[in-house]
Amino acid sequence: MITADTLETCALVIMAKAPRAGQVKTRLAPALAPQDIVALYRCLIEDTLALARAVGVPRIAVVCPSGHEDELARWLGIEVIAQNGDGLAAGLESAFQVVCGSGCRRVIALDGDSPHLPAETVRHAFALLERHDVVVGPTADGGYYLVGATRPHRGLFGPGAMGTESALQALLDRARALALSAALTEECYDVDDGDDLGRLAAELRTAPSRAPRTAAWLAAR
Repeated sequence: MITADTLETCALVIMAKAPRAGQVKTRLAPALAPQDIVALYRCLIEDTLALARAVGVPRIAVVCPSGHEDELARWLGIEVIAQNGDGLAAGLESAFQVVCGSGCRRVIALDGDSPHLPAETVRHAFALLERHDVVVGPTADGGYYLVGATRPHRGLFGPGAMGTESALQALLDRARALALSAALTEECYDVDDGDDLGRLAAELRTAPSRAPRTAAWLAAR
């Protein structure tokens, strides 16, 4: 069981971008206007930050593409780290290279697309890192909503399968090739397209406290 004492050595990283039209949640374009996508994205990230704070770890940071850091820092008011290289794989690589160490023995990176995730699921992921090298939170579409590790592992993240239905399997295959033990948390879903957004809207109508900013935005539409 994870405790407040053991959480002192843990850190959470949120993978995010500056909220700019045409650069965030582009797969929602058929369902929402550009300004609505940006407004929704702000809610998703703010609720994800609230989730991270509810977990109770002492260090929370955002990792973002280079050039986005000042805008994110002004918006969110927390530590922001510019990644080395382009794309999500480079961002995840940067997250573990920068945050692991300096007293952080276990680091989990969260996407900004699953703000409804229970805080207990994230705490359980940290507990799994007591016995495994890597922990992954699988999504129903073959991706993952979180990934954690106890130290950086060069080659763990490859750009080829990112954002595809084989992303999870590719990550697990690379972990196996690197002789790393991996554990899975419970399956969840993230918001990629209009169908996912409809599912989240239905869930938040009955449980708005799981992502209150997103719930309020959706209810107002």
